[in-house]
This record gives sequence, C-alpha cells and structure tokens, in this order.
Amino acid sequence: MASKALTVLKENVWTNNPVLIQILGICSTLAVTNNLRNTLVMTVGVALTTAFSSMTLSAMKDLIPRKVRMIVQVLVISFYVILIDIVLRAYLPDVSRQLGPYVGLIITNCIIMGRAEAFAQANKPLLSFWDGITSGLGYMAVLMAIAAVRELLGFGSLFGLRVLPAGFTPWTIMVMAPSAFFLVAITIWAAKTMQARKPAKSAPRPAAVAPQGR
Repeated sequence: MASKALTVLKENVWTNNPVLIQILGICSTLAVTNNLRNTLVMTVGVALTTAFSSMTLSAMKDLIPRKVRMIVQVLVISFYVILIDIVLRAYLPDVSRQLGPYVGLIITNCIIMGRAEAFAQANKPLLSFWDGITSGLGYMAVLMAIAAVRELLGFGSLFGLRVLPAGFTPWTIMVMAPSAFFLVAITIWAAKTMQARKPAKSAPRPAAVAPQGR
C-alpha cells in the first residue's frame, strides 16, 4: 500500500502531472495566476474537491448504474464545490469576490472528472482520496510557480508584499492572460526536456566490441 501511494504521488506531481503532461486545468491557469493568494486558494479548492469527490465516487462506484455514472459524478463534484464556495464567502470574502465565477467553474475542471474516471472507478476510497490530493498538489505546484513569476514581474510583489524596489517598472504583459500562455508553454517544455534527459542518462552504454584479428 505504501509503495503504491508513493508511486501515485510521484506520477501525479511529476511524471504524469495533470498540467505539464496531461495538459488539463489550463483555463484556471490563465485566469487566476497573476496573484499568488488567489492562486493558492483556487488550487487548494481544486485539490480538496478532487480528493473528496474521488473518495466519494470510489465508495459509491458499485451502486451507480453505468448509464448515469457521468451525471452522478457531476452532482458529487458540484456538492463539494458548493461547500468550498460557501466557506470562501464566509471566511475569505475578499478572495471570493476576486475569484468571482472561477470558484464555481471548478466543477468543469477536467482534472477532477479525469481522476474520477481514470482512478476512483478502479481503486478503493482511501487511495482515491490520496490520488485526488496528489493530483491537486501537482496542479498547485505548476500554478504557484507561474503565479510567482507573474505577480513578481507584474506587480513587484509576492502575496501582496512588496519585494522589488520602488523604482522597478512593472511588466504590464505579466498581469494579462497572454503571459500565462507563454509561461505555461515554457514550463511544459522545461519539464518534458528534463524528463526526456533522465532516461537517456540512466540508459546503459553498449558494451565495446573487441576487434577481431585475421
């Protein structure tokens, strides 16, 4: 069980990252990554929704008729998204207002439905919960890295705290959606390059063939 959990963690965070490898959740990458605080709240919401939805659907999988499986999945995901939206409005009203409709659009995040279909349908609830959390962590790592660059260069701050000197001229492009396209592309390229180089380095060298005399 421990080895499988470790494998799931490694795959979801690195080797099969939902953003870098599966190219999922791109819409929210463009929408919220110009502010670290909003990105953190959004990614935590996605991680919790994925984890609890996967756990619930895994526990219910033998009771759900195949013909209505997708409908039930959407209903379960919607339930958890509504809970998160209520919590944000109650405890983080400013963030809730800034995120606006994007909290509700967590329902349409392909990562959540993808893990429910690909993993929760074939595994036990606890492992499905772990799969959802680690998928959320992989998603969070990418978005937080992009948000750090965009907020730093776009506003000169991190988490709203001024970091760069007062004379720094903000890069306006960094607070606009096109910058997210470029940063996502660069991040995907860098990750795939690193993953491609690792197997090449670890591959055994062919044995030298001694010349044969005549």
